[in-house]
Amino acid sequence: MTNSKLSRRDAIVRTGVLMGTALAARKVQAGTGSEAASQRRAGRPFRYCLNTATIRGQKLGIVKEVEVAAQAGYDAIEPWADAIELYARNGGDLKELHDRIQDSGLTVEGTIAFAQWLVDDRARRAEGIEQAKREMELAARIGARRFAAPPAGATGLPRLDLGVIAERYRVLLEAAGNLGIVPELELWGFSKNLSRLGECVCVAMETGHPKACVLADVFHLYKGGSQIEGLHLLGPDAVQVLHINDYPSEPPREKINDSYRVYPGDGVAPLAETLRLLHQTGGQKVLSLELFSRRYWEQDPLVVASTGLAKMKVVVERADL
Repeated sequence: MTNSKLSRRDAIVRTGVLMGTALAARKVQAGTGSEAASQRRAGRPFRYCLNTATIRGQKLGIVKEVEVAAQAGYDAIEPWADAIELYARNGGDLKELHDRIQDSGLTVEGTIAFAQWLVDDRARRAEGIEQAKREMELAARIGARRFAAPPAGATGLPRLDLGVIAERYRVLLEAAGNLGIVPELELWGFSKNLSRLGECVCVAMETGHPKACVLADVFHLYKGGSQIEGLHLLGPDAVQVLHINDYPSEPPREKINDSYRVYPGDGVAPLAETLRLLHQTGGQKVLSLELFSRRYWEQDPLVVASTGLAKMKVVVERADL
């Protein structure tokens, strides 16, 4: 028959196990840098990212932009490719920048770029692919996961066949090679090509490439006339990042431009419904605040970034996921 009382030795062993477990848990809770940040983000429907266009007018440079994003409390940053290139050209150490970003608890969810990979002119298109390769290589060195691929240079006529666009997008996807970075097809609502969500999804599908995906934007969905209800047809990998912003009721759709973007919740965009539909596609999404307001550019960048994050969180709460 087993003695129901613990021996002194058993009690000591058990106490040691409990203390060890408690210490291990405390270490996990106290984690540093990216580990602690990953724990905070786990299980949430959205991660909050700062697209540096929002504070681009202050001309801070990428190091200070990272500091602002971290201080404001973001999970991630989405810098512009030219800022990374300028940092490197001026003697900046990309490994050091990579470590600085990680130590700040941030990830680099994407890079904003404008390589002309889609244009009809073969020589210009080849130059665009080479530019994209250089920019992706630099972005990969600071840990970037994605690379924006808008229809830069092909925003006017002629309207290109979607099958042709798919072929060219696949070339760009393959150009990323083993860098660990994914070109994401970016929707531009004012463009003659790739102005609608359905067109972008069709192109991504027709590439046949397993990593093809679409970068959507609240403002561009409106500008291009896309119906947000179409989001329910998508799977978890189709749209991984949403540029979030808002717009006023005036001027009308045909006259509105990027400069009219406002903080999420300060306009008339159907943000709550958009977020619900996006969430229903599955997977954790990235909401990246992208604004181009000269009014915001004249303000303290930390105030702008902090205000934007607070307003994003209010909009997510209203979505009642």
